Amino acid sequence: MSRRTKRYVRRTNARGFTLIEAAMAVVIIGVGVLAMVDAQQAFVRANLWSSHAASATFLANEIREHTRLLPKHDPVTSLTISGGAPGPSTLYGWGPNAGEIDVTDFDDMDDFDGIEFTFIGTDGFDDGDLPGPIDAFGAVIPEITVSGDELVTAGVVDQAMIGWSQTVIVEKLDPFDTSTVVPDWEDRTSTGGPAAHEFPLRVSVEVRYQGLNDIEPELITTVSWIVP
Repeated sequence: MSRRTKRYVRRTNARGFTLIEAAMAVVIIGVGVLAMVDAQQAFVRANLWSSHAASATFLANEIREHTRLLPKHDPVTSLTISGGAPGPSTLYGWGPNAGEIDVTDFDDMDDFDGIEFTFIGTDGFDDGDLPGPIDAFGAVIPEITVSGDELVTAGVVDQAMIGWSQTVIVEKLDPFDTSTVVPDWEDRTSTGGPAAHEFPLRVSVEVRYQGLNDIEPELITTVSWIVP
């Protein structure tokens, strides 16, 4: 091999990466890293949603369990209708009755209509909410840490699951078509049909969650059942 050829071979073997090759390598590695980060974020979002869905289903079923043995309407006052055609009808007995100021006082299904049990709830029905969320015994569920202990702030146990709320909706249904909602004051005794207190009810529990950075609560799940 000539001396000139040897020098050429040495220069060729010692050649490094060109700028284009280095740029292509950076692009390939960058795309791979971004794909891994995006996949990880998607996994975190899916895992968070799964956790929220499980918690929401649990909270909805706690309301169902709490009301499972309650009658549809107050066993003493029931539902009464006054007025009617040609004037409007007035319904008595729907919702909390006199003296029922707390969830432990609720003794029938219609008492829960429109009530929201929330971590920012206050005592009394003036603002339509009560402290919550509540469990199957009607007690407020405390915030729990990842270690399984109750969250304590400034020496006081936080008596609510932060960010969660349960809203209860009670509706009267047409006895011959349970997909149709009828007014609370519906009474068909004049036509041989059911009285106001004899209609089936549909109870729905809407569970929402509001994170620290959320502008408004997000509906996570709705659980509904019919009380015949």
